[in-house]
Amino acid sequence: MAPIRFIHTADLHLGSPFTGITGIAPAQRKKLSDTVYQAFDRLIDYAVREHPDFVLIAGDIYDGEDRALRAQFKFQQGMERLSDAGVPVLISHGNHDHLGGVWSRFELPENVHVFGGKVTSRHFTAAGNSVTVTGFSYGERHVKEGKITDFPQADENADYHIGMLHGSMDGDSSHAVYAPFRKEQLLSRNYHYWALGHIHLRQILNRHPFIVYPGNIQGRHRNEAGAKGFYDVRLDGAETELEFIPTSAVNFDSLSVSCTGILHMNELIDACTAAAGQYTAEGSAVIGVLHLTDLDADSSELLDGVPESALLETVQEALDASSIRAWITNIVIEDTFSETSVSAIGEKISSTLARWQPADWKRNLKDLYQHPKASRYLAPLTEELMQEIKSEAIPKIHRAMRTGGQTGEN
Repeated sequence: MAPIRFIHTADLHLGSPFTGITGIAPAQRKKLSDTVYQAFDRLIDYAVREHPDFVLIAGDIYDGEDRALRAQFKFQQGMERLSDAGVPVLISHGNHDHLGGVWSRFELPENVHVFGGKVTSRHFTAAGNSVTVTGFSYGERHVKEGKITDFPQADENADYHIGMLHGSMDGDSSHAVYAPFRKEQLLSRNYHYWALGHIHLRQILNRHPFIVYPGNIQGRHRNEAGAKGFYDVRLDGAETELEFIPTSAVNFDSLSVSCTGILHMNELIDACTAAAGQYTAEGSAVIGVLHLTDLDADSSELLDGVPESALLETVQEALDASSIRAWITNIVIEDTFSETSVSAIGEKISSTLARWQPADWKRNLKDLYQHPKASRYLAPLTEELMQEIKSEAIPKIHRAMRTGGQTGEN
């Protein structure tokens, strides 16, 4: 028995739009619209270059059952490239691209085998080994019943037997539950590897044998964060090796910038662009939230009173000017310094203000509200206004009364 090597991918979702993105300009959004195709091209480029024994695609090639014309054309071109390279492909369609959809059909090359609506097995030779792959395609979108009972026991005449299943663990509520299975049911078939699809989070459910979700090849919204891609799998008898190959052209993620020692705004902007540049140097653009952390006395004072919208606009302009492929959707200032380094006087003032009841507010602001000129410009002292003043005043007291900073004499 010789080793075999194959690619396990799933959930390409060709034709999928980006959703749930805020703070992205129309021109920037347009640049992002083709990233799922860029990710697919990276998958095909890798397969052509590395020439595995075969490729497994475990469902949801397309994002919708209507299979967008452009998406089908891009996929057909990719399969032609693999055909020219002599790489076989086995496909099982999932709930998004089920066989019952209506679409303009493209003829796929002879290197591609598509499983039908019933569980069947494909037998072929790879690297001198007898290989059996068992799988099925969704005949319709909603396959609620378990299909694992239709999978046969491992082929005794095959050196390697692999199962392909687009579905979810029974009881897993992270996705819609389709073709549910229990891990024990997969293990009972005694296959060498289970190539799963449907769950977009990359995960390994079992080792010996491996039961694997490769995740999708391109994150589509902020809930699909981090690098996306596929697995390069090597089976050598009972031994299995997996290598994750990233394909995502853009990642949804978070960036963190330490503000310790930053005195001036230009230093902060440079630190933000440097963090984004370091992230994108690995080959993927990023859409994410920028976290400003580790504030000290100087950086906390620097950011005090700066509107988040103005800071966000300035940081993004700097990124655009630098040609760094990063889009910041919002900025989070994690200012724990001003809350933990307050002088005793500042702490006493803020704690007193926090305990004020409506009667205290009226008593302490009586002179102001009774002033013949000033009173005309004051809003009624409602409980909502008291809470609003309190929420804005206490952080300002903390910043103004930091230990080692101002003492309030001025």
